[in-house]
Amino acid sequence: MINVVFFAQLREQLKSDGLSLDIPTPCTVKDVQQALVKSHPEWQVYLSNSALMCAVNQDMVQLNAPVAQGNEVAFFPPVTGG
Repeated sequence: MINVVFFAQLREQLKSDGLSLDIPTPCTVKDVQQALVKSHPEWQVYLSNSALMCAVNQDMVQLNAPVAQGNEVAFFPPVTGG
């Protein structure tokens, strides 16, 4: 399982804090993103934003970064306030 979390405005747009995703690993962040859109087609408009930022285990990464079982993948908009 991969733990997927959403932050800031993205969490509000998707109406979800996150979810557990069961997909084959190893994979990439892009694969996780595609699996999310496949299971929730209404999320495509938000998750396909080219400015969307992502992290694996709290480290900022690009979409081609590897993801393994048990990892946390986070998606968030480019500007988050605190």
